[in-house]
Amino acid sequence: MSFPDDRLRRLRRTPQIRRLVQESRLGPEDLILPCFVAEAISARREVVSMPGVFQETVESLLPVAQEAVELGLKGMILFGVPAHKDPRGSSAWDEQGVVQRALRGLRREFGDTLVLLADTCLDEYTDHGHCGILTATGEVDNDATLELYGLAAVSQARAGADVVAPSGMMDGQVGAIRAALDENGFSSTAILAYSAKFASCFYGPFRDAAECAPKFGDRHSYQMNPGNRREAMRELEMDLLEGADMLMVKPALSYLDLVREARDRFDLPIGCYSVSGEYSMLHAAAAAGAFDLRSAVMETHLSMRRAGADFILTYFAREICGWLKEDA
Repeated sequence: MSFPDDRLRRLRRTPQIRRLVQESRLGPEDLILPCFVAEAISARREVVSMPGVFQETVESLLPVAQEAVELGLKGMILFGVPAHKDPRGSSAWDEQGVVQRALRGLRREFGDTLVLLADTCLDEYTDHGHCGILTATGEVDNDATLELYGLAAVSQARAGADVVAPSGMMDGQVGAIRAALDENGFSSTAILAYSAKFASCFYGPFRDAAECAPKFGDRHSYQMNPGNRREAMRELEMDLLEGADMLMVKPALSYLDLVREARDRFDLPIGCYSVSGEYSMLHAAAAAGAFDLRSAVMETHLSMRRAGADFILTYFAREICGWLKEDA
């Protein structure tokens, strides 16, 4: 006798059938590769806390991009590590800054083959490591920082960025950047807003790679409390109203409930950032024999797509594409 539930079992019988009826899929077009480009190094340098991730030079970034194109990746996001840092983070809008030079080089080499994104923040560029300029009492001055974000975004757009990505969680940052871009003739440059960016413990390896750990205090006064769901939805809605073209939740794995809720509530493309701590955690557990790295990476990233993410920023982008090619 056949029961209705037999249909579920029948549709799991072979790998081919399972692939045919799979609901959520993961492909190269869903992934964006984060890259660190550093000014004060003469050759690429591995980040100790992130196996297989490197600080690149402007020159060594080109073969990384070439590999990305060959693997089918559609986008890269650049984080700068400047040689010069100061209290205002002025290297962020320097026309000869490391990210600006990298953007121009990538645009010359690859044209429109890659979507070029640039992180728009100040923490990599300030000598104190915070995401904005400071008041006399050492607090981040939200309103004074907005103008500098605008300068950085315009400089990145002029250098060739298709998308600028404000990550500092300053109130009003999307509106200020949209106004600056439009006023300077870059109305076609899109904004990917780090809308719900939480004060997470999973950013440690990134701060090694970008050399941007705060010299004092923390970022809890402007990044979000991990316990706040309703606030995250308000942040997402505010960025939408200010003119963001895409919205993002960061980190990914601990916040997939918010990715799902954002997907259900907002019509814009929704992304998530599988952050450095998630990358290093999976590597460490696999190295300790807890599980197979490939299986864990594919499962966790598929869960991000299942939760509703249209795209994923991930340091595993190249590995995932390579594995997908093997399975094709």
